[in-house]
Amino acid sequence: MDNWYKVTTLADIPSSGSRVVKTRQGDIALFRTAGGAVFALRDKCPHKCGPLSQGIVCGNHVTCPLHGWNICLENGLAAAPDVGCARPYPVRVEGEAVYLALG
Repeated sequence: MDNWYKVTTLADIPSSGSRVVKTRQGDIALFRTAGGAVFALRDKCPHKCGPLSQGIVCGNHVTCPLHGWNICLENGLAAAPDVGCARPYPVRVEGEAVYLALG
């Protein structure tokens, strides 16, 4: 069973941007799309470990700032032809509070 932790508020994650949460499991990037959806991925691109939190969010993808890989925010998978996955984490929003599940 996952343990849910309140990690921030919606106001702390910019629209079409990100915020980094430091955990015992490493840095986790929280992303907020222009439509308001919130996702969480390990803050490392599967290609060369670039900081995804510093990438550009467009739709439900983030572009790695190092080499331009596009990573799906929903499942962490790299867009073809690239192959790899940034670990996704479950997120839930209750009111303005953002919770992260760390199993």
